[in-house]
Amino acid sequence: MLQLEGLKVDLGAFVLRADLSVAPGTRAAVVGPSGAGKSTLLSVVAGFLAPAEGRVLWDGRDLSGQEPGKRPLSIVFQDNNLFPHLSVADNVGLGLSPSLRLSKDDRARVAQSLERVGLHGMERRRPAELSGGQLSRVALARVLLRSRPLMLLDEPFAALGPAMRGEMLELVQDVAAETGATVLMVTHDPRDARRLGGQTILVAEGVARPPVATEALFADPPAVLRDYLGPD
Repeated sequence: MLQLEGLKVDLGAFVLRADLSVAPGTRAAVVGPSGAGKSTLLSVVAGFLAPAEGRVLWDGRDLSGQEPGKRPLSIVFQDNNLFPHLSVADNVGLGLSPSLRLSKDDRARVAQSLERVGLHGMERRRPAELSGGQLSRVALARVLLRSRPLMLLDEPFAALGPAMRGEMLELVQDVAAETGATVLMVTHDPRDARRLGGQTILVAEGVARPPVATEALFADPPAVLRDYLGPD
């Protein structure tokens, strides 16, 4: 279970608070107005930002002071965290070894992961040779290979069209089901939150609210969410 216990993030002109828990295996969208602190919330969980107060707990273990790379999670940003000078296979292989000292078995696992996300035969290509959807698939192949219990997605599909976003969300669901991961995904699109299913964390007015059922939230949104969504 992920717990944000009495959390306060102080960035000077902006303060974000959170006191919530996310059950294992939950797929939770993170929604709210621009600048509300959605990405900030993920950055604190990932360890890129330190809270001024409170703790981030995973299965009761305090992650405070733990480096991002040692936390039990994988994170995908909008740029997919890919290195342009590395091949597709090497970008995925980084999930096993930052030095890319990979054994024959490791290389086989990389190939299996790429095949699982529909990129068989593209191991030697560079990111510049791929489409936006293919870049997202490379990032998800690395997540699948790492098999961490927590998956953080910061608008990774924002630049894709609706049909491709739907495809990628289905793939996220498949990867989460295969690894048993808990998912937190930042999105500006309520349709993506609904496609992801599960629950939604609303971030607004300096607070990340506890997750609630997505359909229930959008069926009867609080005023701040209604203002953000605008008229139907």
